[in-house]
Amino acid sequence: MKTHNLNYLKDFRRDLRTNGTPAEAALWKRLKGRQIEGLMFRRQFSVGLAILDFYCPALRLALELDGQVHNNGIWGRRQEDFDRDRLLLAEHGITVLRYENRIVFERPNHILDDIRLFAQGQRNGFCGTMLTEWGHTPPSPPQAAPPPLT
Repeated sequence: MKTHNLNYLKDFRRDLRTNGTPAEAALWKRLKGRQIEGLMFRRQFSVGLAILDFYCPALRLALELDGQVHNNGIWGRRQEDFDRDRLLLAEHGITVLRYENRIVFERPNHILDDIRLFAQGQRNGFCGTMLTEWGHTPPSPPQAAPPPLT
């Protein structure tokens, strides 16, 4: 059963790409065309009902940019985002790295460095966590499944 880029979400995903935030547009300029380690990223890629800002199929890595709507407060969605990230990892093996929109403008190379570190960690079997300068701790790369019990 297909779980990604469902047809009934196609117009919504296209609208998100067309009317994205300035932070999304700025990061996309750095990700498109395999500029980072030759990795292909997709923009507004859906997995189930979740629409990811950016997704790298080769790494099973999602990048999410959080604006004001995700901050704590009356419209805060941090717990909802955290729960969705855990579900994506558990059900689909996708690791989600989250950044506030301002990081795209203030420290864009930190995001790109995190992607490189994650890619390098996967290639070397690294299963630790990375700590970014602004205090965000992205999840570890997914570990390989243990061999089946016989």
